[in-house]
This record gives sequence, C-alpha cells and structure tokens, in this order.
Amino acid sequence: MNINFTFSDTIAGYITGYNAEERWFTVETSDKRPFKINLIASTYARGVQNLTEGWQDPGDIAPFLSTNGQYVFAYGTFYPNAGAEETTFEAQQLIFPGKEPKAYRHEEQNYWITQISSIASSYLKWQFDYPKEEINYKNYRTMLHLGGSKKGDYLQETDTISRMVYGFASAYLLTGKDEFLEGAELGTEYLRDHMRFFDQDDDLVYWYHGLKVEGQKETKLLTSEFGDDLDSLPMYEQIYALAGPTQTYRITGDQRIRDDIDKTIDLFEKYFKDPNGVGYYSHLHPITLDAHEESLAHNKARKNWNSVGDHAPAYLINLWLASGEQKHADFLEYTFDTITKYFPDYENSPFVQEKFFEDWSKDQTWGWQQNRAVVGHNLKIAWNLIRQQSLTPKEEYLEFAKKIAELMPAAGSDQQRGGWYDVVERVQKTGDKHQFVWHDRKAWWQQEQAILAYLIMYGVLGDKEYEKQAREAAAFYNAFFLDNDDGGVYFNVLGNGMPYLLGTERFKGSHSMSAYHSTELCYLSAVYINLLITKQPTYFYFKPYPNGWKDNILRVSPDILPPGSVYISEVFIDDQPYTDFDAYALTVKLPETEERIRVKVQISSAK
Repeated sequence: MNINFTFSDTIAGYITGYNAEERWFTVETSDKRPFKINLIASTYARGVQNLTEGWQDPGDIAPFLSTNGQYVFAYGTFYPNAGAEETTFEAQQLIFPGKEPKAYRHEEQNYWITQISSIASSYLKWQFDYPKEEINYKNYRTMLHLGGSKKGDYLQETDTISRMVYGFASAYLLTGKDEFLEGAELGTEYLRDHMRFFDQDDDLVYWYHGLKVEGQKETKLLTSEFGDDLDSLPMYEQIYALAGPTQTYRITGDQRIRDDIDKTIDLFEKYFKDPNGVGYYSHLHPITLDAHEESLAHNKARKNWNSVGDHAPAYLINLWLASGEQKHADFLEYTFDTITKYFPDYENSPFVQEKFFEDWSKDQTWGWQQNRAVVGHNLKIAWNLIRQQSLTPKEEYLEFAKKIAELMPAAGSDQQRGGWYDVVERVQKTGDKHQFVWHDRKAWWQQEQAILAYLIMYGVLGDKEYEKQAREAAAFYNAFFLDNDDGGVYFNVLGNGMPYLLGTERFKGSHSMSAYHSTELCYLSAVYINLLITKQPTYFYFKPYPNGWKDNILRVSPDILPPGSVYISEVFIDDQPYTDFDAYALTVKLPETEERIRVKVQISSAK
C-alpha cells in the first residue's frame, strides 16, 4: 500500500531491537507484525500513572528500549512512503507499563486498592460534595459531567444508584474506610425507601426504574425509560437493583437486605422464569407481568444474555459468597448450564449468540443487535465460567471458557494498538476482520471483562498466553482510561487510546456508567493478582450487625476461587487479634455482642 498522506496512530508491541546511535527501535505487535519506530528530538516518555499519582517520569529510557520483550505503547505519525516498502513512523510519546523494564504496575500489591479508593472518593465528592457535606442520596443524580458536576436533570435511576453502592461497598471491602461503608449503607437504605415496591399479596419485591425528584415531590417511574426497554419491566434492571445491596450485605449481614434479595429472586422465579422451558424472559408487561403481551413488541417472549447470564456477576455470586447456601449454588449452576447449552454458535461465528426467541432459536433481527456481537459479553462468559468452575466443576464449563479465550483476541481485540472493541458483526463480510457496527472506539467496561477473564484464567490455569493477554489488556486500560485530571475513568477512548469526549460518552455518570465496572475491576483484579498470581496477602474488611449471620458465622471468601487455594492467615476484631476462625473454610466465628464490630481479615495464598 502506497501511503501518500500523514496520519497519527498508536502502536503497541514488544521490543525486538534498539539502535541507540541511529535512534530507532523495533517492536512486534501482539499478532507478531514488525514495526520500526524512529525517535525524534521531542519524543518523550511516561510511565503508567495511577489515580491520585502525579506524572510518572521513567527517567532514562535506554534501559527500557534495550530490553527485548519490553511492552510499550508508541504514539506518533506515519509519513508518506513514496513507493518505498515501509512507511516511516516517528514516535512523539512512549508509555511504559512499569517503573522498570518488563514490570507491570498493575501487578503491584496495592495498585488496584489505591485506584478503587480514588474512584469511590470521587463519586462521594461528585454526588454529595463529601466530606464538606453529609452523604444525602436526595442529592444523587444519574447524569454527571466529565468533571463530576451535575447536569441539571432530576432523574435518579435505581440501577445507577445500586451500581454506585456496589462501588462503595467494594471499596470498603478492600480499604476499610468508614466513609465508603456509610455511602453503601445509606444508598441501600435509600433504594429500600424510595425505589422498592413490596407486593404484599404475592410477597414479592419489585424495583422501580427510578425517580424524578423536583423539590419535595417524587414521581416514581415503574417502567423503563431507556429506549430499548421502553414501557416494560426489563429483567436486567431488576437484576442490577440487587448489585449494590448484595455487596453491602456481604459486609453487614443486614437481614432486611437479605429479605429484599430473597423476595426479588422469588419475583424472578414466579414471573420471569419460563414455566414450560428453560431460562428467563428478558421483559415483562408492567401490568399483567406476562412476557407474551403484544405491546412488548420486539421484547415479546424473548431471552438474552442479560436475563440469564447477568445474575451471576451482578449479585448471585456475591450472594453465595455471603450465604454459602446450596440453593444459591444451584441457581448459579442452572444459569451456567443454560449459557453453556444455548449460547455457543461456533459453526457460524467465533462469537456467542446473545438474543433468543422463547424456544431458544436465534433472534438475529432484534433492534440494534441484529446478528452482531458485544465483544465484552463473550469475555464476561469466560470470566464467570472459570469462577463457577471452582464451585461446580464441569468439563464443559472449562472447555467453553478456553474456547472463548482462544478465539477472542483475533476476533475482538485491537492487536496493533491494544485494547478491546465494542460491537462488531458476528460474521465477517469483508477480508479477515469482523467489521465494526458503529465505530472502533473502546469502552471501559469491555476492557474490564477482558482483564478479569484473562487474569482469573491465568491465575487458575497457569497458561502463559492468558498472562500475556491479561497484561496487555490491563496495560492499555491503565495507560489510557484513567482520568488523572478530574478523577474516575473515561467511558470510551478512540482506537488509538485518546479519550473520546462527545455526547453521553463524555459523562462520568449516565444510564450506563456509575462506579460499577471500574470498581468491580479494581476489587477483583486485586483479588486475582494478589491471591492467585503474585501470592501477596491482602486484607479485607467487614462490619457485621449483631446476630446478622446464622450461627454467627461470617464468610469472608473474596470470590469463588479454587478450593484450598487461599486461607485466612490472621483476623482482627476492633483492631485486636482474634483466633476463632476456620482458615481453609474461610469463615470467622463472630463473638456474641450487642454492638457492631469491625472485622479485618488477612487472606493469603496457600501455594
């Protein structure tokens, strides 16, 4: 190809050679394509800069460039090649993922703990002006500008509050900072008081889509106002209403939360579950609670990833971690059996099928999805299958996860610049690439799915290819998604890694974004890296209510991990050493008390 114009882009790859005298180095991309990168007088370098940190100056870059296998991001300009075989690429900026050659900062023991604390603190400040003002959810708004200021709307969406509560609860689990638990508990209480509907006749709990708050007036919105789900009760909104409260329940054992969770699950079983088949419907009519109403239109009698698969990561795994009850393990197994049976479609595409009719035949005409793939959903399946594999091991779970992990880099990642794409065509239409549906931008939550999928697969299975993919995904995310000016993370970046700041993708709060995926990534990255990969002990914090847990047994497993892989190495109650615990059962026998206590648990790798 003869390029007769200039353009700027990013190249991510592993260094293969360096000529200090002539000022160039060579890299090989993830898919093994070579590039020569020229240094110019103004080329500068930086290291990955975590939230709360200042500029990270790597100092002399020669040790990095002279280390074969060093991963680097180079942003620069391609110049016309005038018929030559190769274009000329000059780098303006280099980004290294670690402070020294071949190091990756995201594998430092406290890296993700620092990041989750910063993100949670940002949302406390943006939503409540904390610590200047008290935390008051009446002031919560769904929409937040880039810098965290409120957009002026009066909408409070149930799911976005719940997702923010999840973030606060997860931040408390890793840091023990009281303001995060306060944010989680007050948010849960606000959801219970304002967004919950208790049906006394059926003994069920429903969750409103949200509230419009104008002064002292509250207008409850029962049905979804989001375009794809308009005037219906979507399953995923009910699911995500439980995300924050369930994570808070893990910490506190608040039985009122547990009652809400149980009655919402009863709603799923009574109305959303297919009584004559397998799985759960995606939408119900708000009055008849029937999935077959004609007014549901394109959502009539449909099943999809969200209605079946989202139970596990949103609340169900965390509920099982808290309860240890067999019925929750059985529910998890049912969802993963369903996914494993119906979602693979590898004779037609490297991507799973996500939308279905009632009988599990393919729905490839639905709305925007058509016959298209959400890259992150494939990775989300792999990540959660490996979690479930440690609870109910099955060969089909393992093989399905491995299949996804093998196919996704070529099908859904950017192997020149790094990072993971959004929505692509499930079937190739031109060449050997899957075409983009709308754009080649990369969303923060899709990066999360890739990082967690490959981290846990490497931590559990030990395949070095999984380590490579996890490192590349985490390096891209930390190099380009962290907003070191205003806090939090960007919604989207361009293909080259530069932030995309237009429309709703400019916001730090929206229908799609509210401290959930970014904090989930921090929490579980800390768990997988510290406990499965680098084998560094990590503290977790709980603050249970008196008699909140059956038999006073607090379950402290940080995630579903391979049996015997981690153990409790020490426990403190109200900062005093405590010894009544079962190290490998990951349980603490709480003392009889009439007061809440603070439980600090150190969990260590057993290998």
